[in-house]
Amino acid sequence: MRKIIAINPSNNQVICEVPETTEQECLKIFDRARGAFHDWRRLALSKRIELLTDLLNKLKDNSSELARLISLEMGKPITQSKGEVSSSLQTIQWNLDNAEACLAPEVTFENEKHIHKIFFEPKGVVLSIVPFNYPFTLYVWQMIQNLLVGNVVISKPDACTPQLFKLVEKITAESILPNGVTQLVFGGKEIGQFLIEQNFDMICFTGSTKTGEHINNLAATKMIPTSMELGGSAPAIICKDADTELAVSSVFASRFANCGQLCYAVKRLIVHDSLFDSVVTKLAERARTETIGDALDPKTTLGPLVNKEQLDIIVSQVTDAVNKGAKIIYGGKYPKDLSGNFYEPTILTRVTRDMRVWNEEVFGPVLPVVSFKTTKQAIELANDTLYGLGAFIFTKDKSNFHHFASEINSGVVSHNGISFSAPFNPFGGTKKSGNSRIRGKHGFRAVCNMKLVSFEK
Repeated sequence: MRKIIAINPSNNQVICEVPETTEQECLKIFDRARGAFHDWRRLALSKRIELLTDLLNKLKDNSSELARLISLEMGKPITQSKGEVSSSLQTIQWNLDNAEACLAPEVTFENEKHIHKIFFEPKGVVLSIVPFNYPFTLYVWQMIQNLLVGNVVISKPDACTPQLFKLVEKITAESILPNGVTQLVFGGKEIGQFLIEQNFDMICFTGSTKTGEHINNLAATKMIPTSMELGGSAPAIICKDADTELAVSSVFASRFANCGQLCYAVKRLIVHDSLFDSVVTKLAERARTETIGDALDPKTTLGPLVNKEQLDIIVSQVTDAVNKGAKIIYGGKYPKDLSGNFYEPTILTRVTRDMRVWNEEVFGPVLPVVSFKTTKQAIELANDTLYGLGAFIFTKDKSNFHHFASEINSGVVSHNGISFSAPFNPFGGTKKSGNSRIRGKHGFRAVCNMKLVSFEK
């Protein structure tokens, strides 16, 4: 039997070994889900809310251990892991509180004799595949709305977080949820490939664009609908009238949280040339204050990358940039006296558009910075990417902001660092960043079948 080997990225020591789910076990899980769907979809929404409230309460009781395992297995600093768990539980609560309003039938036409109404119905058995970077959050985002609409869910988390999801599995088993409504599969790419070849009613995937395209193409051959939330290379534009202290603080927090492993984080910084030197200096000063260390240490602000493979990719991207003329303002090397997958927060200038740090998604603590002179040039630079997930604009001129927001091809645009990550907001991208929306009312409806019923009064 194959096993998942969990490694602590803070020291690269083996934590544990967990048996992979076999193909035969996957088929049994799938059959169990099919059986559970028959009764789950027929439960009143109010009853599903009641059952899921019990699960929420049990997750709350285990919040500290959930956070510890996130830090232990994927390297997020413990203070950030606690924040991840807390915000995820708040997301569950919002969905429980708002499901009935979001899923209420909609009247599209009504007269004295007739009424036309849209009903939102479950699709069936849904496969949910989530990545390593925000493992609990992304599991929750996909799980909770599917279950509330009446779908049943088989989730495959990333192979680097087995203990976290073994705990989630245990908590779920101890809840009053019916058996088979939500189940977990443990494994790597091979078992993931086996799963996507099965006849699910929908596939929800969060992860890299390359993998998402593969899943989407395979699903299309069977007409299986998908929800893809994929990579990003979000631009941040700092205009000449921006509050630079606010902008630098916001950009730094976005870029270097979770060691830069965040899909909608700022990944390309575009600064008006009159502010360029000042902004770069402030970024370097801020980088010097980071505390790099073990993810479980409360003093740590920058933990390790998730694994050696991810570290090697970051090193190769920076090496490519330097070889093509980029200048390292700060960082660009391994910290001394640390044995894990650590890399210093890195600020790059003299960046050109043929460099990998500009053309690829950089999933680590590296920020390329370029300058602009005109609004037209800034917009061109912002849109110079295959991705379209997020964008950040810093300006005191509201009309200028709205001009940028209308011209940038992105699923989300933020003004002066205002957070857009909230359970009531739809989230997703354009271009190669995805094909759907998750969260909020639109997220609920994305995992439903819409049925129009026209009838006599």
